[in-house]
Amino acid sequence: MTVELAPVVVPPAYRQRNPLWFAWQRFIGNKAAIVAGTILLLLILMAIFAPLITPSNPDAQSFLTEALAFPSAQHWFGVDNLGRDFYTRIIYGSRVSLTIGFTAALFSILIGIPLGALAGYFGGKTDWFIMRVIELFSVVPPLLAAMLLGALTRGGYFTILLIAALFGWVQVCLLVRAQVKALREKEFVRAAQALGASPWYIIRRHLIPNSISSIIVGFVLAIPLAMMLEASLSFLGIGVPPPTPTWGQMINEGIDFMFFYWHLAVFPTAALAITVLATTLFGDGLRDALDPTLKGR
Repeated sequence: MTVELAPVVVPPAYRQRNPLWFAWQRFIGNKAAIVAGTILLLLILMAIFAPLITPSNPDAQSFLTEALAFPSAQHWFGVDNLGRDFYTRIIYGSRVSLTIGFTAALFSILIGIPLGALAGYFGGKTDWFIMRVIELFSVVPPLLAAMLLGALTRGGYFTILLIAALFGWVQVCLLVRAQVKALREKEFVRAAQALGASPWYIIRRHLIPNSISSIIVGFVLAIPLAMMLEASLSFLGIGVPPPTPTWGQMINEGIDFMFFYWHLAVFPTAALAITVLATTLFGDGLRDALDPTLKGR
C-alpha cells in the first residue's frame, strides 16, 4: 500500500530570499536613511531640472534696483549685492556641488577598487606597499594639498576633481580590501583556484562582484567629502572661478554682509549642510543595510 504525502507548503515568510531582500528590509527600517535618500533625490532632480524650476539666469544682474533685498514672495531667497536672484543661484549651485561630488566619487572607486582587491587578495608585500601608500595619503591634509595645487593651477574643476579623487580612494580601498580578505578564504574561491583559474580572473569574476556592497558604500561616502572640498576651495577663492555659482563661493561673498544681510550667508550654508548631511546619512544607511555580518530578520 502506497501512502502519498501531502506537499509541504512553506509560508512566504520562511522562503529563501535573495540577500538583497534582507538588505532592503534593513534599509527601509532606517528612517533617517529614508529621509536622507528622499532629500538627496530631490536635490538631484532640482539640479537636473534647474531651468524649469527657475527661469532666471543665475549670472544676470536683472535686479540691480533691488540689490541686497531680503527674502520675499518675488525673490524667495532674496537678491545678492550684484542684483542676482539668490534662489536661482542656489539652485544652479547645486549642479556644481553634485557634479563634482559624483564625478570625484566615480574616480575614487576606479582607483580604490583595483588597489583594494590587490591588497586583499595577494597580501604580503603587495598589501604592505598599498597600506604604506594609504598611510601617506592619510597623514597629508587634503585641504592643504588642494590649496597648494590650486595655487599652482589657479583652481578650477580639474584641480578639485584631481584632489578629491586622490584622497577619496583611500576609504574605498580599505572597504574593498577588508571585503576581499574575508572572501578569499571562501569555498568558491578555493574551488576556482583548484580548477587553475588565474588570480586576475578570480579577482575580476568572483571577488569584485561579491564586494559590490562595499563599493556602493564607498562611492556614496566619497560624495560628501568631494563636495566639502569643493566648497572649501571655492570659499578660499581657488575653486570654481566666478561667475559660475557655487555654494562655497556664495558663502565667501556673503560673509562680508552677514551681520546686515543674513540671507547671503545663511542660505548657501544651509544648502551645503543639508546636502552633505543627507548624503552622509544615506551612505551610513546603505552601509548598515549591506553589511554582510548582519542577519536578516
